[in-house]
Amino acid sequence: MIERGIFIWLVVFVQTFCALFFLIDLTSSFTGISIVYVDWQAREFLEIGASIGLLLGAFLGIRAVLKAREHSERAALAIRTASGAFNEVVEEHFANWGLTPAEKEVAWLSIKGFSTAEIAKIRKTSEGTVKAQGNGIYRKAEVTGRTQLLSVLVEDLLVNADQELI
Repeated sequence: MIERGIFIWLVVFVQTFCALFFLIDLTSSFTGISIVYVDWQAREFLEIGASIGLLLGAFLGIRAVLKAREHSERAALAIRTASGAFNEVVEEHFANWGLTPAEKEVAWLSIKGFSTAEIAKIRKTSEGTVKAQGNGIYRKAEVTGRTQLLSVLVEDLLVNADQELI
């Protein structure tokens, strides 16, 4: 059995040969200059072979597009699954840490990468309030800041993923 990669390169080579054949044939027809003499039976076989090569290339192109679409859909599903798992891990930690609804909102916005000023603007509170709520979150989570908070959540997600694989 031919390796998949070798087969694909073989098909690309055949397609290139077929395209060159048709290009040379058309050029010689327009110019009236015969580059190489080929009797009509050999010419017919070459044209049939070239046509089959081009059809095979089209078939493989369609197959590649369908495989790429399938791969893309599987990747999107994996991302949605991971996103859902991440939300579950985060909510579980928030519950274990005993965060208030306001602290949960600030924590989510922090995890999403919003600055203190942006969070204050979104929540229509002062930056001082957001900082105080952030300090409360960090204290309850036993971390020193935003980076460690996110690290704890991601690490727990990865540990859970490893345990599910076992």
